[in-house]
Amino acid sequence: MSYTTFHLFFDDIEVGQEWLSLGRTITETEIANFAGISGDFNPIHVDHEFAKTTIFRRPVAQGLLLLSIASGLGLHAPPMRTMAFLSLKEWHFNEPVFVGDTVRLKTKVLAKTERARGRFGVVTWQRQIINQEDKVVQHGITETLVEGRANLKRAKDKPPNS
Repeated sequence: MSYTTFHLFFDDIEVGQEWLSLGRTITETEIANFAGISGDFNPIHVDHEFAKTTIFRRPVAQGLLLLSIASGLGLHAPPMRTMAFLSLKEWHFNEPVFVGDTVRLKTKVLAKTERARGRFGVVTWQRQIINQEDKVVQHGITETLVEGRANLKRAKDKPPNS
């Protein structure tokens, strides 16, 4: 898949802008598949009988599963020309997420730093995963490297290889 005309450049966004993603309902299959991929078979996630003995009374989704889902939800909210994920500056796990919960990602631009004469830029994002009750279940700060419009100009000006 390549970038489309809908994908935003570093130059197209401003500090303070916000987006809200589409929703995604968490399934038991996702929890089981993530356990298989990550090796996180903690009984709090996959053992219904054990989970009944906990404060949650039912299995909870892995926190890192939600962080991964948020990464996917952020792909289109906003659709950016992201070149690299640079850092997870901080991340907080506030509330449990259960099978059947629907989550969305709320994204806000906190800062922008131009790099390489506008060919790229670092964007600092505030990310919040919210559930169907508008509770923030996870939140934190991330940084990504995003393509700038000057990179397109450079590509057009560059002579083709012979």
